[in-house]
Amino acid sequence: METTKNSADALNLNNPYDLIDGAEGEGLLETSEYLKKIIQNKDSSIDERIEAYEDIMDSEVGDSSLIRARNIERELNIKQIYLKFEGSNPTGTQKDRIAFAQAMDAMRRGYDTMTLATCGNYGAACALAASLAGLKCLIHLPENYRTQRINEMTDLGAEIIRVNGDYENAVSVSSEFATHNEFYDANPGGNNIMLQLKAYGEIAYEIYDELRDAPGYVALPVSNGTTLAGVYKGFLSLYRRGKTSRIPKIIAGSSFKKNPIIQAFINNKETCEDLVPYKIKETRINEPLINWHSIDGDLALDAIRKSKGYGADATDKEMQHFSKLLREREGISVIPASTAGLVALSEWNKKQQINNDRFVIVLTGRK
Repeated sequence: METTKNSADALNLNNPYDLIDGAEGEGLLETSEYLKKIIQNKDSSIDERIEAYEDIMDSEVGDSSLIRARNIERELNIKQIYLKFEGSNPTGTQKDRIAFAQAMDAMRRGYDTMTLATCGNYGAACALAASLAGLKCLIHLPENYRTQRINEMTDLGAEIIRVNGDYENAVSVSSEFATHNEFYDANPGGNNIMLQLKAYGEIAYEIYDELRDAPGYVALPVSNGTTLAGVYKGFLSLYRRGKTSRIPKIIAGSSFKKNPIIQAFINNKETCEDLVPYKIKETRINEPLINWHSIDGDLALDAIRKSKGYGADATDKEMQHFSKLLREREGISVIPASTAGLVALSEWNKKQQINNDRFVIVLTGRK
């Protein structure tokens, strides 16, 4: 595929990437061992196995903390900032939400293998979810990416398959591999998109449970757009059911001029347009955010616009600054890319003073 070859050459993939994507979770509780035995006992009925798996999901995935960030409020001169910290999930990011949902779906539908592409965190989440479900997990990884989480994936029994080119090509190869071999396709943009959106929609439900209404604004980092679109869909459902008085304005941040969703918003494009691969430079900081093609980009762009939200670029320096600030002022450690939504909120507030409301920042990263 010529585009992929050009993009790989342009991104200089002959040099390995040592990525700062090493979110750290705490794994599963020891009390889950009893349920794990039921799940992996093929003599148990599928209903018993699914019920046990769901018990673990309910107790260990999601329900992440929502904490008031008074020190960050003073720093930004914005009142009522809340941090939705996804680092409390088993592998340390919101990726656990869709990984576990899809592994359970694969069990229910009779699959024995799931496959996906990753640059790090999603692979760790799927490796854990699959190992618990007794599924084989095949992880397609761009050839020259060196993520801190490879050992974690293999220790959990996943098989790493190196793929030429970039992440976008790895997704394509993995999806084709799933179709050809009749494996469960856990990649973004495929047949399981509604399941993925619903799983991320749980973030909205949890925020509502804590605040008893929708906040005025929700800020997130954006890459493929799946998480953002799912959170918006969750709030839309709550509003339609009469649970909330409004839908929050969605604020999205991503790496400076390296994400189609943000570029489409800034340049007032109707839809996301692929970026020119050779103009994209990946760094240890920005890699989790950048794409020359955002797979669920139009869903995310639509969410930002329909909610009358905002999108902005974030530089590596800005993301490093806010990750340091969160660590020093609020005592939580996140990967720098996780703060892109916070960067965008700060920029929007400087432009038009959006201070009088409640703000939720979705963060992922190290515990």
